[in-house]
Amino acid sequence: MCRVVDLRQAVLAKNDRCAHDLRADLAGRGTVVINLLSSPGSGKTALLEQELLLAVARGVPVAALTADLATENDALRLARSGAPVKQVLTDGLCHLEAGMLSGHLEGWLPPQTRLLFVENVGNLVCPASYDLGESLRVALASVTEGEDKPLKYPTAFGLANLVLVTKTDIAEAVGFDEALFRRNVQQVNPGAPVLLTSARTGAGAGALLDAALAVADGTAAHAPVMARQHPHPHEHPHDHEQGHGHDHNHDHNQGHDHDHEHRHASAVPRPHA
Repeated sequence: MCRVVDLRQAVLAKNDRCAHDLRADLAGRGTVVINLLSSPGSGKTALLEQELLLAVARGVPVAALTADLATENDALRLARSGAPVKQVLTDGLCHLEAGMLSGHLEGWLPPQTRLLFVENVGNLVCPASYDLGESLRVALASVTEGEDKPLKYPTAFGLANLVLVTKTDIAEAVGFDEALFRRNVQQVNPGAPVLLTSARTGAGAGALLDAALAVADGTAAHAPVMARQHPHPHEHPHDHEQGHGHDHNHDHNQGHDHDHEHRHASAVPRPHA
């Protein structure tokens, strides 16, 4: 048991070093990373598509990297915004790691990129434990997921700089209790800002983009208490739905250019921050 704990700590420490270096490298290039975490089906792709469209319309240099277990559906959808988009297929790996992200950005990320949105694998457990070198971590929850989501996934919501509620257009229909959700967020992450959005109606459109631009301009993001108390919270070291890590990387640039490459992920996922 001790060896397992030691291995987890070593993996987390290695990821932290990679994340620190990546954050510094990107900062030197004027790029800010926004890490989006949520359960599958929360609506984060729809929200991101909306924000990318707004960014392109405003002339903000943005790019997006989206990670899934399979299919290029999200990348194809996001590429319609006109922003550079890259799909990462993890083949069962439940999260991204800083070293993986760094490798995927090399030779792909346009040098003028100001905001890089990373749509993490749909999962509120493993991704929450891995720092990707982001400057803004966003936890999303739809109104259909229950007001106690922050309490069930305290690391995901406790380490977030910003919490977004999605699909608010159906909040009344599903009996969503906004006040209770906000109280639950404050219980695990005191002071965390909570924004309401609906990709269908456009409510809250641009809120994520504005928050990201504010951080890029030097405004300090909300500092979670959990991050100060426990720099390495870790609920689950890694989870493979399949027995191996086999990455397929797909680029979707503005002109829908398609670049295909294959490489094997490390046998032991490199944890968090």
